[in-house]
Amino acid sequence: MRAVTQDRLGGPEVLRLATVDRPEPGPAEVLVRIHATAVNPTDVWHRGTGGLAGADAPPVPLGWDLSGTVEAVGIGVTLFRPGDEVFGMPRHPAPAGTYAEYATSPARHLAHKPAGLDHVAAAALPLAGLTAWQALVDTADVRPGQRVLVHAAAGGVGHLAVQIAKSRGAYVIGTAGAAKHDFVRSLGADEVVDYRTTDFAETVTGVDVVLDTIGGAYGPRSLRTLRPGGLVVSLASPAEAALAEEAGRNGVRAVFLAVEADRAGMLALAGLAGSGELRPHIAEVLPLARVGRAHELSGSGRTSGKIVLTTDAHRPAPGAEPR
Repeated sequence: MRAVTQDRLGGPEVLRLATVDRPEPGPAEVLVRIHATAVNPTDVWHRGTGGLAGADAPPVPLGWDLSGTVEAVGIGVTLFRPGDEVFGMPRHPAPAGTYAEYATSPARHLAHKPAGLDHVAAAALPLAGLTAWQALVDTADVRPGQRVLVHAAAGGVGHLAVQIAKSRGAYVIGTAGAAKHDFVRSLGADEVVDYRTTDFAETVTGVDVVLDTIGGAYGPRSLRTLRPGGLVVSLASPAEAALAEEAGRNGVRAVFLAVEADRAGMLALAGLAGSGELRPHIAEVLPLARVGRAHELSGSGRTSGKIVLTTDAHRPAPGAEPR
């Protein structure tokens, strides 16, 4: 099969297509023929740093999102059969290697693809959608009438978080540049703050939950928007222990979230997508051969929504420059 690989750490130019052995499903696993996969900021980080494995990591199996068709099932699988259309985020935070034509996954890391989503849209949901779901629902337990502040509300996680919070009956405030305000409002946001011209920490008050996708100064500043007992869920860095300490001194809370593979969350996302309450916005669709360009776009931080790679077309010879 074709898969993206890299021989060294570095920029998008280190990524290349190669021919590798197709994996076989083990017990309780399925083999998925991948039609589409998505690019996430964590992919860019792993490409350049080796991720948690460190500098001696190459080759780094990149990619966690997938949408495709079950090709084969391993011993003991009862949830799926060959031919089923599935989507999910297998194995995270362990490597999954979904920048490829095939990948194996524990069966219970997947869900049936909603009939109303094509593979491109379905591939855009798992990692970003699970991150938003685990932050807002599993961690914060957002409820009707609560005020939720979503930073980078036009981004990959942010634009899904706005929709998930609205599905929970929340009043949603998003931060975004002025050019993206109409887009964020179209997702259901009740207010949008231009972070370039307005200090959200001075104008937004009485917030129950903040989803901080940015980190840095955004964490401490977000604490100032919270009502007593409010919560900041940070996706930025577990090293920000000082944020939790500062929150405690101010009568609020702050926690760090690392997304996990989660069948219950996948079923919830499938339900919301099936009902039309959750729709990923696709910023760009590129063939697998142009993975380098996809990483350039992702690394720019300027896209709204998600970047998706497809495996079903534009098949250059293995080793061709994936730009």
